[in-house]
Amino acid sequence: MNLGTYIQVPFCQSKCTYCNFRTGVFSAGLYKPYVSAVCSELAGRPTLYEAQGLGIPGCEWADLAVDTIYIGGGTPSLLHAEDLKRIIEMLCAGFRTSLAEVTLEADPETIMAEKAAAWRRAGINRISLGVQSFHDAELKAAGRMHRRSDIFEAVRRLREQAFANISCDLIAGLPHQTAASWRESLEELLRLRPEHISVYLLEVDEGSRLGREVLSGGGRYSAGSVPSDDQMADSYQQACERLSESGYVHYEISNWALPGMESRHNLKYWRREPYLGFGAGAHSFNGRERWANTHDPAAYVAAIAEGRLPVEQREVISAAQALEEELFLGLRQLEGIDLSRIEREYNVNLSPRIEKLVEAGLLERDGSRLRLAPARLAVSNEVFVELLM
Repeated sequence: MNLGTYIQVPFCQSKCTYCNFRTGVFSAGLYKPYVSAVCSELAGRPTLYEAQGLGIPGCEWADLAVDTIYIGGGTPSLLHAEDLKRIIEMLCAGFRTSLAEVTLEADPETIMAEKAAAWRRAGINRISLGVQSFHDAELKAAGRMHRRSDIFEAVRRLREQAFANISCDLIAGLPHQTAASWRESLEELLRLRPEHISVYLLEVDEGSRLGREVLSGGGRYSAGSVPSDDQMADSYQQACERLSESGYVHYEISNWALPGMESRHNLKYWRREPYLGFGAGAHSFNGRERWANTHDPAAYVAAIAEGRLPVEQREVISAAQALEEELFLGLRQLEGIDLSRIEREYNVNLSPRIEKLVEAGLLERDGSRLRLAPARLAVSNEVFVELLM
């Protein structure tokens, strides 16, 4: 079995106004103790997991091979390259590895030539770059530390170090964003020609400072200049059309790639394949159960020092939940799902529910293949609600 592994680095230089992740600004003095704790978790994994009754059902640890590593956060590019190398080496020492993809999330302003070269030497072969926008006013309002010029400089430095797999993120719906500025961001991004592109719609919820301000009708964080839902949907649709014209394959609702450059690690999530997470707040899934470490970095470091795995959440996935995940995660992929396989494996008949949604133009069916209707991608959550009712 090929396993995905995720390393969580919860440290940031500043907290973006739209961020609803459990990350934050911490003293750099915590970085090295945190790296040591992650390495201890990796090294002590069999014992720590056994104490919690965790593992991959039907598999011995020796049977597991890791083929993807994703180092995310937070801003893991803040860590010293030697610390990143140490984590990767410890992971490789504990598993059989055949690493096809080793991703590091990075902010443009953190990328220096020497660091990029050291990342390559450490075995990192893919960079996920938090671009978000090419307009300084939008970046400033969002609390980002980089500016437009930093993006071009970062990509240049990465290319000079032979990084041939770069992913860039854009956010539709940032404060001060207009139809014209969104078009310009798309065109600037296409000039850089990254191998992979993610486009996310701004999430407005209670989990972020900007979201709370928008929901309360306040004006801080430029909340009054957040585009409407319709404007965000238009931006998404424009991205779909422009990226397709430029040769990118739309393979997941929020993700495009040049042919053959899809994110191998993220596909594991959408296909419900097992993965293990290490670090504060990291999640894991063994096919039957999900669990997560405590989100507090200090509490995580303390627990690992005491020789225990600080599992904060744990949930056995019921058959009904697994079926919902098969539908929700499977339909996020543009290729859709094999409805016959799902009905057979879960002993259900979904056809009556499916046919109503097909007739309503929400889903498309081609034999046993079921996928979201292309015109409904921007409102996919509404389709999922109808499907899972």
